[in-house]
Amino acid sequence: MRRLAHSLLLGSCLMFPVALPAQAPPRLGTIEFPTSASAAAQREFVTGVLYLHSFEYPSAADAFRRAQRLDPSFALAYWGEAMTYTHPVWNEQDTAAARAGLRRLAPTRDARAARAPTARERAYLDAVEVLYGEGTKAARDTAYAEAMQRLTASYADDVEAKAFYALALLGLNQGARDVPTYMRAGAIAGEVFEANPRHPGAAHYVIHAFDDPVHAPLGLRAARAYSSIAPDAAHAQHMTSHIFVAMGMWDETVGANEIAARATRDTARGWVRRSCGHYAEWLQYGYFQQGRPGAASQLFEECRIQATTARAPRLRASMAGMRAVQIVESEQWDGTVVKLATDTTDLHDFARALLDFGTGYAAAKRGDWGTVRRSLAALTAHAAATPADSRGYPIIMRRELDALVALAAGRKDDAVAELRRAVAVEDSLPVDFGPPIDIKPPRELLGETLVQIGRAAEGRRELELQLARTPGRARTLLALARAATASGDRVRAEAAYRDLARQWRNAEPGGAELAEVRRAVAVLPTR
Repeated sequence: MRRLAHSLLLGSCLMFPVALPAQAPPRLGTIEFPTSASAAAQREFVTGVLYLHSFEYPSAADAFRRAQRLDPSFALAYWGEAMTYTHPVWNEQDTAAARAGLRRLAPTRDARAARAPTARERAYLDAVEVLYGEGTKAARDTAYAEAMQRLTASYADDVEAKAFYALALLGLNQGARDVPTYMRAGAIAGEVFEANPRHPGAAHYVIHAFDDPVHAPLGLRAARAYSSIAPDAAHAQHMTSHIFVAMGMWDETVGANEIAARATRDTARGWVRRSCGHYAEWLQYGYFQQGRPGAASQLFEECRIQATTARAPRLRASMAGMRAVQIVESEQWDGTVVKLATDTTDLHDFARALLDFGTGYAAAKRGDWGTVRRSLAALTAHAAATPADSRGYPIIMRRELDALVALAAGRKDDAVAELRRAVAVEDSLPVDFGPPIDIKPPRELLGETLVQIGRAAEGRRELELQLARTPGRARTLLALARAATASGDRVRAEAAYRDLARQWRNAEPGGAELAEVRRAVAVLPTR
């Protein structure tokens, strides 16, 4: 589902690279990729590869096409353009566009191979021919990874081959996180990063390999470096936060995405923030973790205006997710965001599911059970319409609403059982990156519910487990502090309150929760 969210929302981020001063060369990192091209075409080619490593695909394609115009027989310029049509981490591939681009070099595979003047360049071209050859995407991805492995074995000193082999491994399981394969990719990318600390792909792929709470510390050095390696790639600025979120580093998360979201220049107003899209979603979540609901609310309102004005489905899809986050994180169950009418035309079922979950969750909290029933029916339909390998998150959302219905009816055991089923669904899914896809983590809701029904010690244990999955999540920390207090675990309560006080040190003033945390910390002994 994270991949689905990428597919829906990243278009609003990646279609617009960072604006640059006229004639200024883009600052994208440093690589060595010798070819047989003319000097002018080589410069454009290297620029394309640099953009490619930072997943700035439209800009990369433009650079490769400029290289083609400068040197029409330059085979690797067509290889590069073809590579912009495969997005391994997101499980996306435009095979038709890639094949069409390759045919501009020559009409057949053999004829294209004949245009590559060296064995090494033919090996790169052969690998991309395999990627876009016959067979299913999964089979072609596997064959491509094997071709890149052979290339790295034949040209042991070719750092670029190693970088692209690492990326091929990241997409080997169709975008899902397969830990052993990700560790292999991380090790290979790490070798490239050690050999060239200014290599954008090396830093980028290390981050992707390790962006889960268990392995994130292995990617911290690359995360701290990547933004300065490629300051003119918006995705590079955002990508660092994959590690920061996994480690609960909210100041760094917010800083990275504030830069990434400020990616277009308006001649009248200067820099303009893109307030919908992938970067804005992470920024909104980061603001909440910092205790800055006002900043999050302002960002969402900007997104609402952008989405309404542009009338673009991708912006409205982004707004749907941000609306659900705004409701759950702010706990404003009857506010203007809840009542917001949203045009669902052309929205994917998952975006609709987010809209219905936000509406239903708020309705359950205020006791509007008619609205909850309508949301449950809609979530059931959305889950059925979602591909089988991605429908887990709508199912989790539906079970959470079912649990709230049971709890309100006094069926405490049924509520707990329903939430445990929701937790089991989430536990069956690959550990993912970034803010919770299901908006309200089911184990967090289970912990809160157990405390509410007088089983605080059990609730505390569930919240500890949730904190391991989402380090530094503010709502989990606050619920844990309350659960530990209710269960008589003074030491754990003190630790949770202190952690949250540090996290909210620059929080917006006012609010009952901030006051609760500061009161709790004020009476604790100094440490």
